[in-house]
This record gives sequence, C-alpha cells and structure tokens, in this order.
Amino acid sequence: MTPLPVALGGSGAVAAWRLERDKFLPSWRRAEGAFLVGGRWSSPGRRVIYSALDPSTAILEVAVHKGFAVLDALPHSLLQLVITVPVAIHVLHPADVPDPTWLLPGSVGAAQQRFGDALLDAHPMVALPSVVSRHAWNLLIDAAVAAPYTLQALEPFSLDPRLHPK
Repeated sequence: MTPLPVALGGSGAVAAWRLERDKFLPSWRRAEGAFLVGGRWSSPGRRVIYSALDPSTAILEVAVHKGFAVLDALPHSLLQLVITVPVAIHVLHPADVPDPTWLLPGSVGAAQQRFGDALLDAHPMVALPSVVSRHAWNLLIDAAVAAPYTLQALEPFSLDPRLHPK
C-alpha cells in the first residue's frame, strides 16, 4: 500500500482530492450522488463524499464508473480538500475489512454498504483502500457531520490526450 500521509494521527493537515462534474459543483458538499444511489461503502439515503488521498486515484475512481469518454466530453473540476484535524480520520487497513472480496472489483452488496454505514456512524471520516487502485487510499467523509475540512483549491480538469478514446 502507498504509505499514509505522515500527518494522519497527528498534527498538520492532510489533502484529499475529488473529481467533480462541473454541472454538480454547486452541490458537491451535499453528496447527492451517494445520497440517491448509494456507493461501495454507503447505502442510498446517506450523504457521503467519496474522495481519495491523491489526485490520480480520485481521477481513476471517476473514470472506472463513467469512462474516459465522459471525462473527455463533459467538463470536470479537480477539488483539493484540506483536513485540518487529521486525527479525526479513522484508518481502515485491508486486514480490518471483514470480507476481503469487498476490496475486489465487482458489484457491491448490501452487507458491504451496511458495514460502511456503521463505520461512518462511528467515524465521520474514514481512510480505506481503493478498489480501483489497490495500493492507494480513498477517504470517505460523512457530509451530514461537521467535519474539519475546507476546500483548498478547485481547478479545471483536462484529460491527458493520450487517454482520449479512439
């Protein structure tokens, strides 16, 4: 696994990244997508901001669901969040995931979502392994809880031309 940021569990700040379609920028903090359809680690009806601890993983997480063609055709922005109290981030290591198949690509089951819901009930921010990039980390933020983070930067995203669909 990629080492976790040194600041986790201590002082300093931790950056998190999210790729957002520009159409939804005004409401990104409300986590409408996760609320409406759920996610790998949350049930529908729960507002969870899915992000990553590095920008490349954030981009891959969106690309695996939408495809590179959508990233090329529709405007997106890369958001950098700063978590000002990194000790608030609970780290879930791969060995702590009750079912190792949950870290493999594939469909998501209700048991996995319930586990994620319970995890977020106990911890408003959770760093856990990415499924799309097994050696990287995602960060879940319970949007309904006042978490210690701020939007640090927002920049237009442009897909590398070498990834453009033929």
